[in-house]
Formats: sequence, C-alpha cells, structure tokens
Amino acid sequence: MGSTSTSTAALNLIHHFRLTSPDNCSPRKRPYTMSFCNSRTEAGLRHGLTQRCSKDLGPVVRVSALDENSSDSPTETTPSLGSAVQDRPAVEEDASFEQEDKSSSIYEFLYPDKDELPDDKEMTIFDHLEELRERIFVSVLAVGAAIIGCFAFSKDLIVFLEAPVKNQGVRFLQLAPGEFFFTTLKVSGYCGLLLGSPVILYEIIAFVLPGLTRAERRFLGPIVFGSSLLFYAGLAFSYWVLTPAALNFFVNYAEGVVESLWSIDQYFEFVLVLMFSTGLSFQVPVIQLLLGQVGVVSGDQMLSIWRYVVVGAVVVAAVVTPSTDPVTQMLLATPLLGLYLGGAWMVKLTGR
Repeated sequence: MGSTSTSTAALNLIHHFRLTSPDNCSPRKRPYTMSFCNSRTEAGLRHGLTQRCSKDLGPVVRVSALDENSSDSPTETTPSLGSAVQDRPAVEEDASFEQEDKSSSIYEFLYPDKDELPDDKEMTIFDHLEELRERIFVSVLAVGAAIIGCFAFSKDLIVFLEAPVKNQGVRFLQLAPGEFFFTTLKVSGYCGLLLGSPVILYEIIAFVLPGLTRAERRFLGPIVFGSSLLFYAGLAFSYWVLTPAALNFFVNYAEGVVESLWSIDQYFEFVLVLMFSTGLSFQVPVIQLLLGQVGVVSGDQMLSIWRYVVVGAVVVAAVVTPSTDPVTQMLLATPLLGLYLGGAWMVKLTGR
C-alpha cells in the first residue's frame, strides 16, 4: 500500500513536468514537447490540450506511466521524433560508405594480399640498398656509353637541331672561347640521356616488379609502352611544331629592325629545354590512368573540372616553355588539354 501511494505521488509530481521553453508556441525556441501521463486515458486528454499548439511545435513525445494497480496497457511512444532522428544519419552513412570505399581501394593498393604477390620474398633493408646500388650503376654506365657515342656525332646532331631556323636567315655565333665545345657536350648529354632512357626504365621496372601484384603487372606493360610513346611523341611535336613556331615568331618580330645573330649556346639551351619539357608534359594521360587505377579519382570527377583544366593547361604551358611568347604557350596548351580529356575518357571506359 505504501509503495502504491508513493508511486502515485511520484506520478502526480511528474505529471506537470514538461520540457518547454518560455515561449509556448514558438517553433524556433521549442522544437518539441515532452509530457508524462499516468495512463492512456490521461494521455488522450492531454493530447486534446496540446494538439493546437503542437501544430507549430513539431513532434510531441508522450510517455504514459502506469500505476501498479492500473489495468491500462502502456502506450507506445509516438514514433515521429524517433523516425526523424533515425532518418537523419542516412545521408551521413552514405557519405561515410563512399569515403570508406575510396579509402579501402587505397588501402588495398598499399597493402595487397600475399596471394597477389607471386615473387614476394623477405629482404632486409641492406639487401634492397645493395640491389638499388647495382641498378643505378648499370643505368649510369648505359647513359655514359650513350653520351660518348653521341659526342662522336655531335656536329651532325647540331646541324640537325639547327634545321628549324636554317631557312630563316639566322646565323649562329660563338661569343666566348670554348662555347661551341661546351655546347657539343650539352647536346651529347641530352641525347645520351634520351638514348639511355630505355635502360633506366628497365632497371626501375626490375627493381619494383617483385612488389607488384598480378593485376598491377598486367597493367604495367600498357603503362610503360604508353609512357614511352607519349614521351617520344612530345619530342617530335616540339621539334616539328613548337620550335619552328616559336623561332619564326622571334625572327619575324625582329625583321627589318635587327639582324638575327644568335648565341649557339643559348639557342640549344632553348631548343633542348623546350623539347624535353614537352615530352614530360605529354605524360598527363599516364598519370591519370595511375590515379584512376589506385582509386584516388574517377573519370567523371576528371571530366567535371574541365573548366579548371583549361586554365591549368595555359598556366603549365607558360611555365614549361622557356619562351614568353603567347604562340608557343597556346600551341602547347591545346595538346595538353586534349591529352587530359582523352585520359579522363580512358579512365572512365576502364570502369573507374
């Protein structure tokens, strides 16, 4: 009997307890109302009292507390607030799933399963350094031999590189003692590095091959072949398109005012830097394919930022080209934009 009266008193005490703000009908200050009732009947009565104000307040949560001797069954809590709370994290969960999917692809790339590594073997850090030293030594020997061979034909190479302005009336001068000799060394060095690049590429592949998975090995061949093809295509584009256009612009601009007498060293510095920078900038599709395979970015994302790519291509062309004329910059920015769009479509076609 005592416990019954105690519980009844407690229920009467909390009967008037409500979580409300000072403004009873302000939806800004009072997002919901919580009331406690003794039974289902009292909850219905209170529903009639609060229905008018709850239209502006949002969901009303009613919890009916029963007396020990009450025959009323407990009422179910109004699910409006619960459903609103449960529906809200759905968008956050979808975003988290996408983030986890992207992070899992990167994690699989960094930490592949051992079954995917056919030539995996344990090596100490000193073994890796020893192998790296040997492969660097072989690469240096190959490039050195190529430079010596190119130096033997350095004059023929210089005549070949002078061809873009040979018919423009330009004369080359040696402005300092030994300038032509050091120019031949520079040309031989660039050409030797170009001829020795296949050996360097082979040594790099042989060094990283044991750590590649089967899927990455199948993807390695097209990447290497495409990278080499694009590099040599960039050299050819620079020699037959960019270099003549840039040099003709300078010659025609100075025509009738000054005579074109160019330093042999500065001319070859301009031509060689322009050719190699163009060959490197043609590697954009290769970088896109690598990023797509790793899962860092998708093809749709690459295509969605094409407006920024247009500006970026012009900026890269301005930085890469040694000249400051707009003709050379636009001639380089146009193929860069085309290569980027082509690489983005290739990533999209591969399902990435």
